Parts: sequence; structure tokens; C-alpha cells
Amino acid sequence: ELWRPLILSFFFFLNFMIWSSGSHQEVQTPERVSVEAGRDVTFSCVTSSGISYDLSWYQVKSGSAPKLLIYTSSYRNSEVPERFSGTNSGYTFTMTISKVRTEDTGDYYCMGRYDSAPFIYLNEM
Repeated sequence: ELWRPLILSFFFFLNFMIWSSGSHQEVQTPERVSVEAGRDVTFSCVTSSGISYDLSWYQVKSGSAPKLLIYTSSYRNSEVPERFSGTNSGYTFTMTISKVRTEDTGDYYCMGRYDSAPFIYLNEM
């Protein structure tokens, strides 16, 4: 069944706003990704400026609470398989899922902080 494509939704196309001290930052990301099982997929959050290293990635499946995958840009949650990895370069943050499996189907979110401000506004679609 490696040929069967998976739909991995990745929201926040110009809709992920991080608010701090009266300002906001925009994150641009692809809206939806389709990938065949067994292939690698990479998601990117490209920020306009000012996002600190503290960016996290979450997986959400229908009817379930968000699951933390990656925190502080590149640290994997202990419960998450090694197939998931995160990196950052400048204002670009990426998460890669290696050898995608059918159970990886779901929605993926990036969340960050602006200059260490504790408040994050998330515009869900």
C-alpha cells in the first residue's frame, strides 16, 4: 500500500498570527500536502521576522487533543518516533516526517513565540 497517497493538512496559510506588544507576525505555510506512504515530507513555517528559537510543531487528529511533536525548533517529544525531526535556519522553520505512514495523516500546526512573549494568538481555520 505504499502507493496510496496520504493527505496531510497543514494550515495557517497567511493566517497564523503571533501577537506581542501590540505587533503581530505572519507565518506563510503551504495549505495542504499530499504524499505517498513511504516518502518523506517537509513542512515549513516562514516567518516575517522576530520569531525566537522557541517554535513548536503539533499534530491534530479528528476528535483528539493536539499532540506535541517538536519543541524549541528541533527537540523531539519523547513519545514521538525518530521519523519526525525539526530544524530552523533564520526565519524558516521546518519539520520533516521521514517515510510517512498512514497513521501520520492529520493536521499539522506550527506555533511560536515572538521575542519570548507568552501570548500566542492562533487563527484556526
